[in-house]
Amino acid sequence: MRMIRLCSLLLFCNALSAQQVYFVDGYHGGIYGHYPVEWKTDFIIDNLKQHPEWKICLEIEPETWDSVKSLTPRSYAAFGEVVYDDRIEFTNPTYAQPYCYNISGESIIRQFQYGIKKLKSHFPNINFTTYAVEEPCFTSCLPQLLQSFGFRYAVLKCPNTCWGGYTRAYGKDLINWIGPDGTSILTVPRYQCEHLEENSTWQTKAWMNSTSYIQDCFDFGIQKPVGMCFQDAGWKNGPWLGIGKKNKSNSIYTTWKEYFEKVTARKTDDNWSFSQEDILVNLMWGSQVLQRIGQQVRMAENKMLAAEKMGAMAYLSHKFSNQQNRLDEAWRTLMLAQHHDSWIVPYNPLNGKRTWADEVELWTNNTNQIADGIMQQASESFKLNAAPYGNYIRIYNTLGFSRNDVVTIPIPENLIGKDFIMHDHENKEVYFSTDTVNKNNVISFQAKVPSFGFATYQLLKGNPKDKNKNQFFFADENICVLENDLYKIAFDLQQGGTIKSLIVKSNNKEYVKKDSDYLLGEIRGYFYEENRFHSSKDHRAIATLLNDNVHECSVLIQGVIASHPFKQTITLRKDEEIIDFELEMDWKHNAGIGAYRQEDNWRENERAFCNDKYKLNVLFPVDLDAPSLYKNAPFDVCESRLENTFFNSWDSIKHNIILNWVDLSEKGEGNSLALFSDHTTSYSFGGDFPLGLTIQYAGKGLWGHDYTISGPTRVRYALLPHKNKWDKSPVTEKSLAWNEPLISTYSTNLPVENKSFIDLHESGYELSSVQQAENGLMVRFFNAKGDCAPKKVTFGFSVKKMESVDLNGKVIETDTPININSKNECVLSIPQFGLQTFFLEI
Repeated sequence: MRMIRLCSLLLFCNALSAQQVYFVDGYHGGIYGHYPVEWKTDFIIDNLKQHPEWKICLEIEPETWDSVKSLTPRSYAAFGEVVYDDRIEFTNPTYAQPYCYNISGESIIRQFQYGIKKLKSHFPNINFTTYAVEEPCFTSCLPQLLQSFGFRYAVLKCPNTCWGGYTRAYGKDLINWIGPDGTSILTVPRYQCEHLEENSTWQTKAWMNSTSYIQDCFDFGIQKPVGMCFQDAGWKNGPWLGIGKKNKSNSIYTTWKEYFEKVTARKTDDNWSFSQEDILVNLMWGSQVLQRIGQQVRMAENKMLAAEKMGAMAYLSHKFSNQQNRLDEAWRTLMLAQHHDSWIVPYNPLNGKRTWADEVELWTNNTNQIADGIMQQASESFKLNAAPYGNYIRIYNTLGFSRNDVVTIPIPENLIGKDFIMHDHENKEVYFSTDTVNKNNVISFQAKVPSFGFATYQLLKGNPKDKNKNQFFFADENICVLENDLYKIAFDLQQGGTIKSLIVKSNNKEYVKKDSDYLLGEIRGYFYEENRFHSSKDHRAIATLLNDNVHECSVLIQGVIASHPFKQTITLRKDEEIIDFELEMDWKHNAGIGAYRQEDNWRENERAFCNDKYKLNVLFPVDLDAPSLYKNAPFDVCESRLENTFFNSWDSIKHNIILNWVDLSEKGEGNSLALFSDHTTSYSFGGDFPLGLTIQYAGKGLWGHDYTISGPTRVRYALLPHKNKWDKSPVTEKSLAWNEPLISTYSTNLPVENKSFIDLHESGYELSSVQQAENGLMVRFFNAKGDCAPKKVTFGFSVKKMESVDLNGKVIETDTPININSKNECVLSIPQFGLQTFFLEI
């Protein structure tokens, strides 16, 4: 037996002498995610000098170099002298190293833009060639973003830090990573033979270039295999595999750029149409701390885009300035909140006694305050001193399509208790409703607002017509009904206020699945301390009418689950297809919710927090015939290939992430149901289990931390019954409107006018962002669901010149300039899931 082992070792050594093995070393971290400023920079410089064969890739938070320059200026200067050496490559310039799949596409762009700008402020001549990361910081749309930023290569490995997940193993030496829009980028994948490390739940075998890994690569036909380890910047290690005789695998140190350009053939025929479900990620979904972080980040993202767009409207109207330095600071704190450590170790201390979660709250509060201030200043800048004094309401629409949404605003103080009417810009009377139940001083009305623009209404003395009608009633002691022009919803109070019937009036479609073991709207989870499932249907609920008028009707359902009270508000609005839900769980005490009580065996492959079937879920068993499931992702929509979303162990992770929405859809022109979430989290679906939204997990999690319940759980979600598949229905438009609601303002001096600045018509395009720029605007369009055919875009202002630019702001040279006709219209052709940025000179 000993002789056999010796022969195997000799054969392997002979293979090594015949075939070269490579390794990419480097450091990951930064001033927020570990970088000991007092010694680290000198340590890197000294090791590079001592070991000429050593080469490194750096994934260091760009803001780190501010601290290095300030606190260790001599080290900073010394590093500046070696930074352009070919032995150093910067591989991830994002400002705060976000995971990418869990935030908006526009946020990802800003992470790169601000990060590149910061790094170049320190090292002006560095270039970015390869995108490589230590954490699973991936999302399917990256190929087109990376190419637009000038990257030529990418790496889908993260061998030494799989705590947050990993990519699916696929392919050999090289692949062409194909994004959803068709863009391709040459990529080193996580090899098909690159297995997870034995007895480890956070590493693949590539992290040490072990004998077994290299042999697996050779056996699989990989001629020049490469491993990788981006060391934590806090570690006191030099060359990770050692130098000379200590380098047992005889690996050749290389940078990723050098590996692509000097080791590989720089081409492959292996095209991988990479799906969002090929990103296998697993965080503490359902834990209160992660839920709050997700909600805080989502709110700040929405407000930042709206603030930029509001400022752009005011700029187009009367040269209002957004004060770019304020926007920069707001984006900075939002980007820090998107740091991967915010999501994976939210309980870790960051500054003094404050945790990442504490900092996220402070960061997003700062972003929100700046964004709110800009929106308020922009709206106030429209006021005209010469306008006649009166009472005016202006509604702003930050999206690229017209809207007809119900808005609810306070009654101006000088009109409280008085009779008044409302007129639009054509001097036509607009009907409004008042709160007929609680008598609050608010009015609701249907605002018709043009695309990316505003509508103005005037309040005048007069006697309004009374059109209020009852939309809520009790059918009997157990059933109450909420109804409007689109839906009729019956709640079963005997079974916890679950939905007994949901009928779409347009085709009399009943969405509630009658033969299901679960009820629609049922809140259900496994309470492992009691060794049983509890459900909201186990206790009777009570219903209370909150608001009832022709424009808006809300009902409050109050119930109990496992002795813990909950309340849920359901709202219908006139002509609005979205059904809104606001859920609050008022926990009496910490309760263990999940598959089982995880003890101190948290390093084992099986984890209690993996299987979402046991977490507290809101369930939606719907009567749809063999529906497919679609889910959106940053600049992408993915059709799920999963039979179900359930897994119990770290080596069997499935992609079960809801970013903004998931959609169940019958084939052809059948019925569908979309579910919207106010934060990134997980969903459940498959087999005999209905679609479910994760609401709560409580128990041991990553690194054995106890994720407890520390207060109420508050979640907002929505349902959208509709016809056809997502791209032939209003799912994306409704999701955008749900995240960027109409902005209402009151003034005493406004001209009564309507205005559209940008109209995308029926193109299927989204107005991803509008930013002020010198002498014009930067406008970005995303083709969410249109085809490649030419589409008309209309501008409500004079455009001198329109140029296509990359994400670095550099003009893309073309032989055919974009033509703007006399009506300020142009025709664009953007592929589906394609993104294009334009500079408009005005």
